[in-house]
Amino acid sequence: MHHEHKQPFPENFLWGSASAAYQIEGGWDQDGKGPSVWDVYTKQPGTTYMDTNGDIAVDHYNRMEEDVALMAEMGLKTYRFSIAWTRIYPEGRGEVNEAGLAFYERLIDLLLDNHIEPIITVYHWDLPQALMDEYGGWESRKIIDDFNDYCVTLFQRFGEKVKYWVTLNEQNVFIGLGYKVGLHPPGVKDEKRMHQANHIASLANAKAVESFRKYVPNGKVGPSFALSPVYPRTSHPEDVLAAENAEEMMNHWYMDVYVHGKYPEVIWAHLERKGTAPELQEGDLELLKQGAPDFMGINYYQSTTVERNPLDGVAEGKMNTTGKKGTSSDSGVPGLFKTCRNPDLTTTNWDWEIDPVGLRIGMRRIHNRYQLPILISENGLGEFDKLENGRIHDDYRIDYIASHLQQIQEALQDGVDVIGYCTWSFTDLLSWLNGYQKRYGFVYIDRDEKDVRNLRRIKKDSFYWYQDIIQSSGEKLQERVVNTD
Repeated sequence: MHHEHKQPFPENFLWGSASAAYQIEGGWDQDGKGPSVWDVYTKQPGTTYMDTNGDIAVDHYNRMEEDVALMAEMGLKTYRFSIAWTRIYPEGRGEVNEAGLAFYERLIDLLLDNHIEPIITVYHWDLPQALMDEYGGWESRKIIDDFNDYCVTLFQRFGEKVKYWVTLNEQNVFIGLGYKVGLHPPGVKDEKRMHQANHIASLANAKAVESFRKYVPNGKVGPSFALSPVYPRTSHPEDVLAAENAEEMMNHWYMDVYVHGKYPEVIWAHLERKGTAPELQEGDLELLKQGAPDFMGINYYQSTTVERNPLDGVAEGKMNTTGKKGTSSDSGVPGLFKTCRNPDLTTTNWDWEIDPVGLRIGMRRIHNRYQLPILISENGLGEFDKLENGRIHDDYRIDYIASHLQQIQEALQDGVDVIGYCTWSFTDLLSWLNGYQKRYGFVYIDRDEKDVRNLRRIKKDSFYWYQDIIQSSGEKLQERVVNTD
């Protein structure tokens, strides 16, 4: 669909950026904070690039005022951040740590004072280690009540100040990488356990949404889902069928549960035949139906192209965590699909395919299937930024963000309801497995994997560009022509 004239962005469009607690805060044991699974996991040799961890990260915990001042200078309309569960409950439950609540209250008040709408992410992967030790974290139904109690504490404290809330960030990623691929804590490779942990996370999400309705009746809540719309490699019917399989397993499997409280039948039948389907208890489906969101948050970085995969075909592939282009390999599900390179797309140095039109495609699919507003809760480019004579010239990031914003504008004109757009990320930060070399921010942080240095904040060229985009409500977007062919 081509539009003759560009429709302006809505007046209330939330121009924003985002972060996650473990990746920016540091202060891993300050003011009563307890250890999370990432505090422990990253200390195990070989789990991350150059054994990096978030003990200091970019020290946002101690430099929050400086960072918010930069957000205000840029003119951000919204800032999405996560709350560290173990700052609130150092042991995952029990006695509340008032110092943790006070830190986030200061952040929220400072954002509001600068006319920046806070968006809270309740859970961005930093599970309390105490709950992992006690009952296995997401593998136990005990976490449903513990997570709900944590959420209610936040709802009661911040519900009158914060309108938009994200429950679970990228459930498909922290469950998949934690319980199938084994690259995130707890480092498990067991498909049966993965699907059971995923089901329990969905139940916890639904219960938290149910509580949200009680404590924040005027707020809006939804998950942030890592969306990767699927294409068939060719028009061969078997490749098209493989793409249908992948779309059902990678996307509908999660979003159908969020919105409709039920699992897609085709994939459920497949898992039952394999003996890996989650075990349901009485009342589970009723609870899932209580978790319908107000919006669908989507984190978008790339699309996925697939082709047919025989029963004895490709399974687990290799992920590029070094930035050495071309070191990833295809993965798949035997009998359903396998991933393959899309010859029509270029890639980043981490082998992520750059596909702005894929964002528009994914948004339209969500709009048509779920009829929900969409919040782009993450989108951005991780690359090797170079500090040269005190400046960072990151035109490649500007082109990336501009091309995706242009496709959001097209989607708005298609009739998709988009609340706002949060880049990943505002400052550079710790990339979970990739260290500090993979930079995403508008603000450069002067540190690397081995040397913390002075953590000086330096505005990149993209900082000033996004500032102009916000000030013009997107009108200046048209000044940057980006070829998406």
